Amino acid sequence: MAARRHAGFDTLIIHINHRQPLGRRQIGQIFLRISVRTLYRDIETLRAQGADIRSEAGVGFVLHQDGFQLPPLMLTEAELEALVFGIRCAAQQGDSMLADAAKSALAKVYAVLPDSLADPAQHQALYPLRPQTSGSEAETRVLAAVRQAMRENRSLSLHYCDLNGMGTERVVVPVALGYFENARLLAAWCTLRQDFRHFRTDRISRLESGAVYPVPRRLLFQRWQVQTCVDLSGFEV
Repeated sequence: MAARRHAGFDTLIIHINHRQPLGRRQIGQIFLRISVRTLYRDIETLRAQGADIRSEAGVGFVLHQDGFQLPPLMLTEAELEALVFGIRCAAQQGDSMLADAAKSALAKVYAVLPDSLADPAQHQALYPLRPQTSGSEAETRVLAAVRQAMRENRSLSLHYCDLNGMGTERVVVPVALGYFENARLLAAWCTLRQDFRHFRTDRISRLESGAVYPVPRRLLFQRWQVQTCVDLSGFEV
């Protein structure tokens, strides 16, 4: 079943692709351009293509199936420039595993672009000219484990050495990762201190994955921002 393209359909795909629940506010935005009947028809079209879109009370429409590839969005040249630049930033500033994932993602983008955009995309001249950071192989493994724990909302048992070389054992719930020019910083909920703490990932050793934490990470993230007065809204996309 072919989907008819219109502005509302593109908005629907954006929300579903980002695993964003499609609630009343988002539906209201789409309704500015299309009818309720058209929106529900579009949802049924995506379901017919294999998307596991469910309606949850109090939440809205949610895509449950991981790995499902919805119809691609056409990119403008400006959007493509931003995408390539952002991926190059991740490849330069991230650890080796994150850099490899960024390069793989960019290769996939190149592979599906129409001919009119493929050549401009591969000859973008926007580069993040900042010092390249690269941690040790041990830190790369730590960062990979932290990102996995964040995806699964799991706790981590770790051994940490502070600036003075004092070691401590902690059980933490990862909340956010910050990539600075010369260091990577983990913000986490510490079960020992019952408070938020920050850890340089190059000082973490003996890391083990723990149980799923009962409080969703997004809620811990919100609490951490409020408590530390950290505003990351400028980074949201």
